[in-house]
Amino acid sequence: MRKWLTISAIVIALDLYTKHLVQSAFQYAEHLTVTSFFDVVRYHNEGAAFSFLADAGGWQKWFFSGISLVAILVITYLLKKHQNQKLFCTGLALVLGGAIGNLYDRLTLGYVVDFLHFHYQAYAWPAFNVADSAICVGVALLLIDSFKKPPTI
Repeated sequence: MRKWLTISAIVIALDLYTKHLVQSAFQYAEHLTVTSFFDVVRYHNEGAAFSFLADAGGWQKWFFSGISLVAILVITYLLKKHQNQKLFCTGLALVLGGAIGNLYDRLTLGYVVDFLHFHYQAYAWPAFNVADSAICVGVALLLIDSFKKPPTI
């Protein structure tokens, strides 16, 4: 169980540290062009993925925090129950670290700090952060793992 929680802790530390760096160096909506397709920015996301429900008036902070807490409890249970399944637990550990990183922002700041912004000409991907990246990679690992298992009846 320790190795899975260590992965989560590394994600949390990287996420909070990078968000701290961005908050220290950038004002809200300020950006730094790094390449023709990538900027470092500072945005605040009060909603969920892609700013879903960001304009909902404030209740969404508690709603998404509650969902995160339930997910954290379920993931911790699954890690303990299946701790010998490497791919499955690696995916869960990444999702857990990302969920905690974003929950911390939501509870302490009232929003999640996003700062990685990819774009091409007039097309842009919504800004995201290390926690979001860990969650996406973790979910991808969980999907791969689900295809590896024989179906149960």
